[in-house]
Amino acid sequence: MPLSPPEERQLTLTVLKAAIQALGSVAARNMEILLHDLDHPEHSVVAIVNGHLSGRVVGSPILAAPEQDLGFKALMRATVEQRGCAPVVLPDYPTTLKGRTLRSATAIFRDSTGHPFASLCINTDVTGLDAAMNFLQQLQPLSDSPAVSEPADMALLMSEIIQGALQRSGQGRMTKQAKVDAVRVMQERGLFIVKGGVEKAASALGVTRYTVYNYLEQLRGEQPAAARED
Repeated sequence: MPLSPPEERQLTLTVLKAAIQALGSVAARNMEILLHDLDHPEHSVVAIVNGHLSGRVVGSPILAAPEQDLGFKALMRATVEQRGCAPVVLPDYPTTLKGRTLRSATAIFRDSTGHPFASLCINTDVTGLDAAMNFLQQLQPLSDSPAVSEPADMALLMSEIIQGALQRSGQGRMTKQAKVDAVRVMQERGLFIVKGGVEKAASALGVTRYTVYNYLEQLRGEQPAAARED
Protein backbone atom coordinates (compact mmCIF):
# COMPACT_ATOMS: atom_id res chain seq x y z
CA MET A 1 0.00 0.00 0.00
CA PRO A 2 1.44 3.40 -0.97
CA LEU A 3 2.41 5.71 1.87
CA SER A 4 0.37 8.83 2.53
CA PRO A 5 2.22 12.19 2.26
CA PRO A 6 2.50 12.53 6.07
CA GLU A 7 3.93 8.99 6.26
CA GLU A 8 6.37 9.82 3.45
CA ARG A 9 7.56 12.88 5.32
CA GLN A 10 8.02 11.04 8.60
CA LEU A 11 9.90 8.17 6.96
CA THR A 12 12.22 10.56 5.10
CA LEU A 13 12.99 12.53 8.27
CA THR A 14 13.77 9.29 10.11
CA VAL A 15 16.15 8.14 7.35
CA LEU A 16 17.88 11.53 7.16
CA LYS A 17 18.35 11.66 10.93
CA ALA A 18 20.11 8.29 10.82
CA ALA A 19 22.28 9.43 7.91
CA ILE A 20 23.31 12.58 9.79
CA GLN A 21 24.18 10.52 12.87
CA ALA A 22 26.43 8.29 10.75
CA LEU A 23 28.07 11.19 8.92
CA GLY A 24 28.58 13.06 12.17
CA SER A 25 30.65 10.22 13.59
CA VAL A 26 33.37 10.85 10.98
CA ALA A 27 32.88 14.52 10.06
CA ALA A 28 35.64 16.98 10.92
CA ARG A 29 34.66 19.58 13.48
CA ASN A 30 34.71 22.39 10.91
CA MET A 31 31.71 20.84 9.13
CA GLU A 32 28.18 21.50 10.39
CA ILE A 33 25.44 19.15 9.16
CA LEU A 34 21.83 19.79 10.09
CA LEU A 35 18.29 18.82 9.20
CA HIS A 36 15.32 21.20 9.20
CA ASP A 37 11.68 20.16 9.53
CA LEU A 38 10.21 22.91 7.34
CA ASP A 39 6.69 22.32 8.64
CA HIS A 40 7.81 23.69 12.03
CA PRO A 41 10.02 26.72 11.21
CA GLU A 42 9.90 28.13 14.76
CA HIS A 43 11.89 25.10 15.99
CA SER A 44 12.92 23.51 12.72
CA VAL A 45 16.28 21.93 13.60
CA VAL A 46 15.60 18.24 14.34
CA ALA A 47 19.17 16.90 13.96
CA ILE A 48 22.55 18.62 13.98
CA VAL A 49 26.26 17.78 14.04
CA ASN A 50 28.91 20.31 15.11
CA GLY A 51 26.38 22.96 16.06
CA HIS A 52 29.16 24.89 17.80
CA LEU A 53 29.94 26.50 14.42
CA SER A 54 26.66 28.43 14.36
CA GLY A 55 25.50 28.08 17.97
CA ARG A 56 22.43 26.11 16.86
CA VAL A 57 20.95 23.13 18.66
CA VAL A 58 17.98 20.82 18.16
CA GLY A 59 14.96 23.10 18.45
CA SER A 60 16.62 26.20 16.95
CA PRO A 61 14.52 28.18 14.44
CA ILE A 62 15.18 28.15 10.72
CA LEU A 63 15.98 31.87 10.67
CA ALA A 64 19.17 31.29 12.70
CA ALA A 65 21.10 30.60 9.48
CA PRO A 66 24.38 31.87 7.97
CA GLU A 67 24.27 35.17 6.10
CA GLN A 68 23.53 35.01 2.36
CA ASP A 69 22.21 31.48 2.77
CA LEU A 70 20.86 30.46 -0.65
CA GLY A 71 18.93 27.64 1.02
CA PHE A 72 15.99 30.02 1.38
CA LYS A 73 16.07 30.69 -2.35
CA ALA A 74 16.04 26.94 -2.97
CA LEU A 75 13.03 26.64 -0.69
CA MET A 76 11.20 29.40 -2.56
CA ARG A 77 11.96 27.66 -5.84
CA ALA A 78 10.75 24.32 -4.50
CA THR A 79 7.56 25.99 -3.25
CA VAL A 80 6.79 27.68 -6.57
CA GLU A 81 7.82 24.80 -8.84
CA GLN A 82 5.19 22.26 -7.82
CA ARG A 83 5.91 20.03 -10.82
CA GLY A 84 7.09 16.67 -9.52
CA CYS A 85 8.62 15.75 -6.20
CA ALA A 86 12.37 15.55 -6.93
CA PRO A 87 14.66 17.23 -4.38
CA VAL A 88 15.98 20.71 -5.16
CA VAL A 89 19.76 20.79 -4.63
CA LEU A 90 22.04 23.82 -4.39
CA PRO A 91 25.66 22.58 -4.31
CA ASP A 92 28.71 24.44 -3.01
CA TYR A 93 27.88 28.13 -2.54
CA PRO A 94 29.60 30.70 -0.29
CA THR A 95 28.13 32.01 2.96
CA THR A 96 29.49 33.86 5.97
CA LEU A 97 28.95 33.37 9.69
CA LYS A 98 30.24 35.58 12.48
CA GLY A 99 33.05 36.84 10.24
CA ARG A 100 34.07 33.36 9.06
CA THR A 101 33.96 32.11 5.48
CA LEU A 102 31.89 28.99 4.77
CA ARG A 103 31.16 26.74 1.82
CA SER A 104 27.58 25.54 1.99
CA ALA A 105 25.21 23.14 0.25
CA THR A 106 21.46 22.61 0.63
CA ALA A 107 18.98 19.94 -0.45
CA ILE A 108 15.23 20.56 -0.19
CA PHE A 109 13.09 17.40 -0.01
CA ARG A 110 9.48 17.25 -1.25
CA ASP A 111 6.74 14.69 -0.75
CA SER A 112 4.67 13.13 -3.55
CA THR A 113 2.41 16.21 -3.67
CA GLY A 114 5.37 18.54 -4.27
CA HIS A 115 5.25 19.98 -0.75
CA PRO A 116 8.76 20.93 0.54
CA PHE A 117 9.06 19.55 4.07
CA ALA A 118 12.75 19.00 4.90
CA SER A 119 16.05 20.75 4.29
CA LEU A 120 19.45 19.08 4.65
CA CYS A 121 22.20 21.69 5.05
CA ILE A 122 25.99 21.38 5.15
CA ASN A 123 28.24 24.28 6.17
CA THR A 124 32.03 23.89 6.12
CA ASP A 125 34.24 26.50 7.78
CA VAL A 126 37.05 27.16 5.30
CA THR A 127 38.51 30.19 7.07
CA GLY A 128 42.31 30.08 7.07
CA LEU A 129 43.64 28.44 10.19
CA ASP A 130 46.28 30.49 12.01
CA ALA A 131 48.25 27.63 13.45
CA ALA A 132 48.61 23.85 13.32
CA MET A 133 47.37 23.60 16.92
CA ASN A 134 44.10 25.27 16.00
CA PHE A 135 43.77 22.83 13.09
CA LEU A 136 44.31 19.85 15.40
CA GLN A 137 41.70 21.20 17.80
CA GLN A 138 39.20 21.21 14.94
CA LEU A 139 39.78 17.45 14.58
CA GLN A 140 39.29 16.56 18.24
CA PRO A 141 36.67 13.89 19.04
CA LEU A 142 33.07 15.06 19.09
CA SER A 143 32.89 14.32 22.82
CA ASP A 144 35.14 17.35 23.37
CA SER A 145 32.85 19.74 21.47
CA PRO A 146 32.37 23.05 23.27
CA ALA A 147 29.01 23.92 24.76
CA VAL A 148 26.52 25.65 22.48
CA SER A 149 23.99 28.32 23.24
CA GLU A 150 20.25 28.04 23.66
CA PRO A 151 18.05 28.37 20.55
CA ALA A 152 17.88 31.94 19.28
CA ASP A 153 14.75 33.99 20.00
CA MET A 154 12.45 33.92 16.96
CA ALA A 155 10.99 37.41 17.53
CA LEU A 156 14.49 38.91 17.73
CA LEU A 157 15.60 37.16 14.53
CA MET A 158 12.50 38.37 12.68
CA SER A 159 13.09 41.92 13.88
CA GLU A 160 16.74 41.83 12.78
CA ILE A 161 15.76 40.58 9.31
CA ILE A 162 13.13 43.32 8.89
CA GLN A 163 15.42 46.09 10.11
CA GLY A 164 18.23 44.87 7.86
CA ALA A 165 15.88 44.88 4.86
CA LEU A 166 14.67 48.40 5.63
CA GLN A 167 18.23 49.70 5.99
CA ARG A 168 19.23 48.20 2.64
CA SER A 169 16.15 49.59 0.89
CA GLY A 170 16.10 53.09 2.41
CA GLN A 171 14.52 54.67 5.47
CA GLY A 172 11.96 57.47 5.69
CA ARG A 173 9.07 57.62 3.23
CA MET A 174 9.73 54.64 1.00
CA THR A 175 8.61 54.39 -2.60
CA LYS A 176 6.70 51.35 -3.78
CA GLN A 177 9.84 49.99 -5.44
CA ALA A 178 11.81 50.43 -2.22
CA LYS A 179 9.14 48.44 -0.39
CA VAL A 180 9.25 45.71 -3.03
CA ASP A 181 13.04 45.60 -2.66
CA ALA A 182 12.69 45.32 1.12
CA VAL A 183 10.22 42.44 0.71
CA ARG A 184 12.72 40.73 -1.62
CA VAL A 185 15.42 40.89 1.06
CA MET A 186 13.01 39.57 3.71
CA GLN A 187 11.99 36.73 1.40
CA GLU A 188 15.60 35.76 0.73
CA ARG A 189 16.23 35.64 4.49
CA GLY A 190 13.26 33.26 4.96
CA LEU A 191 10.97 35.63 6.88
CA PHE A 192 7.79 34.62 5.10
CA ILE A 193 7.98 30.90 5.87
CA VAL A 194 7.61 31.75 9.55
CA LYS A 195 4.18 32.31 11.08
CA GLY A 196 3.52 36.02 11.48
CA GLY A 197 6.27 37.07 9.09
CA VAL A 198 3.92 38.69 6.57
CA GLU A 199 2.08 40.62 9.28
CA LYS A 200 5.30 41.94 10.84
CA ALA A 201 6.66 42.97 7.44
CA ALA A 202 3.40 44.75 6.60
CA SER A 203 3.48 46.67 9.89
CA ALA A 204 7.09 47.75 9.35
CA LEU A 205 6.38 48.87 5.77
CA GLY A 206 3.12 50.64 6.63
CA VAL A 207 1.02 48.53 4.26
CA THR A 208 -1.55 45.75 4.60
CA ARG A 209 -0.60 42.09 4.50
CA TYR A 210 -2.47 41.83 1.18
CA THR A 211 -0.06 44.38 -0.29
CA VAL A 212 2.88 42.26 0.93
CA TYR A 213 1.33 39.22 -0.78
CA ASN A 214 0.99 41.34 -3.91
CA TYR A 215 4.69 42.25 -3.75
CA LEU A 216 5.58 38.56 -3.34
CA GLU A 217 3.54 37.66 -6.41
CA GLN A 218 5.33 40.41 -8.32
CA LEU A 219 8.70 39.03 -7.23
CA ARG A 220 7.73 35.55 -8.36
CA GLY A 221 7.24 36.89 -11.87
CA GLU A 222 3.48 36.44 -11.89
CA GLN A 223 0.91 39.08 -12.80
CA PRO A 224 -0.39 40.31 -9.43
CA ALA A 225 -3.88 41.54 -8.95
CA ALA A 226 -4.06 45.31 -8.64
CA ALA A 227 -3.50 46.32 -5.07
CA ARG A 228 -3.89 49.73 -3.58
CA GLU A 229 -0.82 51.22 -1.93
CA ASP A 230 -1.58 51.92 1.72
